[in-house]
Amino acid sequence: MRKDISLYIHIPFCIKKCNYCDFLSFSCTDILEHKEYILALCEEISDYKVVAQEYIVRTIFIGGGTPSLIDKEFVELIMLTVREIWLVSDDAEITIEGNPDSLSHEKLLSYMKVGINRLSIGLQSANNNELKLLGRPHNFDQFKAAYFRAREVGFSNINIDIMAALPGQTFQSYGNTLAEVLTLMPEHISAYSLIVEENTPFFENQDIISMLPNEDVDRLMYSQTKRLLKNSGYSRYEISNYAKKGFECRHNLVYWTGKEYLGFGIGAASLINHERFSNIANIEEYVLKKGKDVYEEKIVIGTKEQMEEYMFLGLRLTSGISISLFQNKFETSIWDVYSKVIEKYIHQDLLL
Repeated sequence: MRKDISLYIHIPFCIKKCNYCDFLSFSCTDILEHKEYILALCEEISDYKVVAQEYIVRTIFIGGGTPSLIDKEFVELIMLTVREIWLVSDDAEITIEGNPDSLSHEKLLSYMKVGINRLSIGLQSANNNELKLLGRPHNFDQFKAAYFRAREVGFSNINIDIMAALPGQTFQSYGNTLAEVLTLMPEHISAYSLIVEENTPFFENQDIISMLPNEDVDRLMYSQTKRLLKNSGYSRYEISNYAKKGFECRHNLVYWTGKEYLGFGIGAASLINHERFSNIANIEEYVLKKGKDVYEEKIVIGTKEQMEEYMFLGLRLTSGISISLFQNKFETSIWDVYSKVIEKYIHQDLLL
């Protein structure tokens, strides 16, 4: 019996780095550099041929960076390599992230042909001034054009990313972004509050910091999101994620429920056979190694740590922690392990 697994494939290239971004990504539009990286990436995927015999792939997520920036032939090669090495289930959820400025008609058609069936588009805001301040390489009209192109070629599962608590953003301007997105009625909406991270242009800019909405406005935006999306038929199944019925992101649920996944590409993280490891973050070294032995030291996750992660990740979900699944997974009662802390927070009305 094959076990379930999910694959994450990291494409670190962007046309430009956004002002708030602290992800492992960088500006690069050189097709030769793209090719070198993709070839190494495919070598890494192929290197798991023996391991792959034990698994069936249930979800694939091609993230970044901006995966839609690279040539469609490179995405085709990645998917061809995956299918040569791994058994991919017929109903697998296969997602690719994209920015509106690089989601051409040709690329979207190519994605469909290689079996990609879910698209995640980074909008962030419907306000062009806010987009410019964020350093986004597109405007709202470009986003709408990309969205409609995706619908025309047949994508029936689309996520839209938006952000709240942006510099200079008001309750009203954020409400307008929500309203604009809801006119499109995507299957999934991810709505995050901006966190200004170290080593980003925003972090070093006191003028930007002074423009951030205060926590009270941020909370109002969060409440507004929950109310409007609920009234429009979306269920909040995770802290910042909303979906129409049956369109919850199956890939992200793998992370939040402690299931196995493998990450390919620089900096990609993996959890398999109770071992956690991440790939090296240096792209030059990764390319030189041609995807061979590119992971850092593996750490065995003990049962205690597995339980802890299962609890704090599971509490991101509105469905909460399943007592019976905990019992089946760890062969012990959740009450034997966490009765005191559970009772404490029940008495504080923080758990139900």
